[in-house]
Amino acid sequence: QVQLVESGGGLVQAGGSLRLSCAASGRTFSSYTMGWFRQAPGKEREFVVAISWSDNTYFADSVKGRFTISRDNAKNTAYLQMNTLKPEDTAVYYCAAARSRGAVRTTEYDYWGQGTQVTVSS
Repeated sequence: QVQLVESGGGLVQAGGSLRLSCAASGRTFSSYTMGWFRQAPGKEREFVVAISWSDNTYFADSVKGRFTISRDNAKNTAYLQMNTLKPEDTAVYYCAAARSRGAVRTTEYDYWGQGTQVTVSS
């Protein structure tokens, strides 16, 4: 079992930055692909970015060049650095863990956090 807890969400103006953290329990954190998804009101949950256990990264086109993902296996934590935020980035952001490398679909993820709200004002 892996438990995930997100933090770092909040309200920011357009053009600003936020860093989200995802703290994981369990001794096998380093063997999981860690992903970030988001869900805006009335929309489906969508893939944002992921990092595999070998540090390969995968990005949605909408965030390329603005968001980065990293992980610290010693701290069992994954990070999402979001720069140049736009109002359309407003959503609840979820951290997730998958056993498969390169997972980008929600159905590939085995564990989910409860989410953290990110609101970008114009």
